[in-house]
Order: sequence, then structure tokens, then C-alpha cells
Amino acid sequence: MRPAPPERGDAGAPVLAALLFDVDGTLAETERDGHLVAFNESFRRLGLGWHWTEARYAGLLQVAGGRERLLADLATRADAPADAGARRALVGELHRLKNEVYAELVRGGRLALRDGIAELLDECRVAGFPVGIVSTTSAVNVAALLGASLGPGWRDGFACVICGEHVPRKKPDPAAYLAALAELGVAPGDVIAIEDSPAGLESARGAGLGVVITYSHFFPGPCQPGALAAGPSLGSGSGWTPAPARPGSRIGLRQLREWHAAGRQDRRHGS
Repeated sequence: MRPAPPERGDAGAPVLAALLFDVDGTLAETERDGHLVAFNESFRRLGLGWHWTEARYAGLLQVAGGRERLLADLATRADAPADAGARRALVGELHRLKNEVYAELVRGGRLALRDGIAELLDECRVAGFPVGIVSTTSAVNVAALLGASLGPGWRDGFACVICGEHVPRKKPDPAAYLAALAELGVAPGDVIAIEDSPAGLESARGAGLGVVITYSHFFPGPCQPGALAAGPSLGSGSGWTPAPARPGSRIGLRQLREWHAAGRQDRRHGS
């Protein structure tokens, strides 16, 4: 579903043409309730005796990508293989096993979409408004989560799905968002990215998109400067900066369009 050319607002200014969603921490609390649990279970199944605490994992989230986090962690372990080839082989096996465990967790109903996500996706579907996925997680993990949450035809509801293996560099590099823009054929200023992390904000901003931040367990805020808006949940209008026009209601397309228009006006005025 390629977006139609954006409508024009006052003075011919383009209006919002598409939404791009991050996955981990944004669509669901997958980092805390999925990936961390799966990493620790993969360590257990291989008899390694390792365990990542939430604090350790929070630090590793500064590194984009599951394989990359494993390599960063192994570099600090005296009991990890000293040989680089053996270390890469172990990381490959751990990552494969971790993805299997993650899929088991998803199938078991352990990972639900965050409040407001299903409602916003449904609103976009009814309106024929394009949405896409831009994530640095693997395609198999995205498919597992969205297949369980939205059904086997989930892919039909997204105009593009960009995952970690589809681009040469992961967030905070803008490569994933640039790939999504190229696939959609829309201008970056006509798109909002919905993210939860500083790396996601940097990635989307680097590609020229406006960004709305929904705080997550590992990134509870306050948001770094540069977002159009930031708040705790798309399921409520409470706690957002700037405040929605209709506090208390969920964040829907109308409010996103208003934040987008305000952001464009601020840029025109140099504020």
C-alpha cells in the first residue's frame, strides 16, 4: 500500500502522510518481558551459568542489535571464548536460540501490544492511512510479535516493514528510516516516527522525520530534546508534553496531525 501524495494544508503546506512505528519498547514491552527473558533462557539452555539483570540489560541497550549486545557482553567475560571465531560461533548459536525462546514467549501470550497501539493501527486501517515498521530487531521477531497480536495477515496492514537485516547500519544511524522513506516514496517532513528510545529518536531525526516518543520501561524519560511530543502511552492523553488538545483521550490520528503541523510551523519560524 503506497501512500497517496500528501494533502495540502494552509498555504499549501504538506500534512501528515504516514506513520512509522518502532517495535521493541514501542509496540510492546518486548525488551523487559521478551528479549531479556529469552537471552537468560538461552544462557540456561546452553549451560553457561550467565544471567543478565535488568540493570545490565539496560546498559547493553546502548548497543543496537541482539548479536551486537551479545558480542559486547562476551568482550567483558573472562569465561567467554578467547578465540574470535569461537566467540562469533557462540554468539550465533545464542542468538538463534534466543529467537526461538522469544517466539515461544510470544506464542504463549506473554507479550501484549501496549495500550493504544491496536486502536491507532485500526484507526489508520479504516482511514486508509499508511503505516510502516522500522526496527533494528530481526524480521523473525517482528513477525512473531505481530502475527500473534494482529493475526496471520498482519503484513497486509503495513506499507513497509524494515528490520535489522535489511539495512547495513542499525539505529541510531538513520539508514533504516531512509530505507522506509525510499520504499514509501514520501518526503521525510511528511512522516512521524513513533519511538521510545534516544537511539530511535536520533535515527528518525537524522532521516528528517518528526518523532513522537512513548516512554517505555527501560527509557522512562524525560525525552531528549527534538521530539514533537513525548508521553507515557498512546492509550491516554495524560502526561504528555505538549499536552494534547483533548486531555484524557487516547492519542489518535487527529492529535498526531496536530503535533505534526505544530512541528512544521515551529521549523518555518526557526524555533
